[in-house]
Amino acid sequence: MRFQGKTALVTGAASGIGLAIAELLSAEGAETIRIDKADGGGSLVGDVTDEAFWARFDHPPIDLAVINAGVSGSGMIADLDFAEWRRILSVNLDGAFLTLRHAMRTIRDGGAIVLVGSAAGVKAEPGIAAYAASKAAVLQLTRVAAKEGASRRIRVNAIAPGGVQTPIWRGIPFFDDIARRDGEQAAFDRMASFATPLGRYATADEIAGQIAFLLSDSAATMTGAVLLSDGGYTL
Repeated sequence: MRFQGKTALVTGAASGIGLAIAELLSAEGAETIRIDKADGGGSLVGDVTDEAFWARFDHPPIDLAVINAGVSGSGMIADLDFAEWRRILSVNLDGAFLTLRHAMRTIRDGGAIVLVGSAAGVKAEPGIAAYAASKAAVLQLTRVAAKEGASRRIRVNAIAPGGVQTPIWRGIPFFDDIARRDGEQAAFDRMASFATPLGRYATADEIAGQIAFLLSDSAATMTGAVLLSDGGYTL
């Protein structure tokens, strides 16, 4: 019960990593406020990119925050529509900023925040310009927030997963082609077999466990850090 008596805020909490960490925090004693654009997982429906939503969002002071809401997308730079660029940056970066700003304003001294980045923010690959740029920015946003929060003993860290078995992959043509033919697990296994030295992707529960570590007193001296959890993808 590492988080007994704590109040936690989790975005993107209806599925994937967000749902997994929300359930873990609740299981370990936290009162968990869940936010998602979709209705599900016991979440409050809200758009993290809407400044007005945050302005009217009233809740008790928090001790923990997980800034997880995000979208994926692909496209070569020369072919990428500006509208698609803005769609991805709006959720992944603008939404992260607005959530982080709200968290920094409402978190108690000594609290902890984790932003969910991506290994794509560290390693360049063709066709992921918007997603990679948004996640690289999230990692730097984490470092700045860590310095700004240090005087109040607020720790701000990021996790940068590689491949994770979550619904965010749906809609990516290569994944969808394999999933239609052989099933989603086969698609994950196929991609992981050539994308990571360990030959496997993480589960949402595994990433949730690592986020919980960053939020816990076991990571009391960690701030401004990026925990890379990618099966060796960036090596």
